[in-house]
Parts: sequence; structure tokens; C-alpha cells
Amino acid sequence: MTKAELIEKVAKSAKITKAQANEAINGFVESIKGGLKKEGTRITMTGFGTFSTIKRAARTGRNPRTGQTIKISAKRTPKFTPGKAFKEAIK
Repeated sequence: MTKAELIEKVAKSAKITKAQANEAINGFVESIKGGLKKEGTRITMTGFGTFSTIKRAARTGRNPRTGQTIKISAKRTPKFTPGKAFKEAIK
């Protein structure tokens, strides 16, 4: 499903315009991003899942084109863990 398809489904189910659905989805995504900027923050949506961040340690990797060893720096990355109700809805 593309973002456009998601906007269309949200607009139809919430009985709002596509422009309003687009604003709502963009607002949701920006809120999640903003909330996760602070280290150690978790955003839990009961019945859906939890958004959090994890730390990835620095490591060495390999350039697949040349085979040369490269250093990959440490970083934080987003993580989503689905909730029980969400998992069961997918089955």
C-alpha cells in the first residue's frame, strides 16, 4: 500500500477529505519522529505497538563493490514492536 492509498482509506473510513487525511497522517508521522528524538523515549499505542530507538554499535563493514573494509559509525535507529492485538489481527 502506498501513502496515497493509505490517505484514501483513512479519508473514507473517517469521512473526511483526502487533504485532511493527508494532514492527519503527516502530523502523526512528525509526532512520532519528534517524540523519538529524545534518547530513551518510547511511544506506546495500546493495541497497535511501541515505537522506540535502539543503539547500534560502531562496526566494520565491507564495500560490496570493491571489497574494501570500511568503518560504520555508531548510531541510533528507530524500532517498532507490534502489540499483541495487532499481531493477532494479521493472522
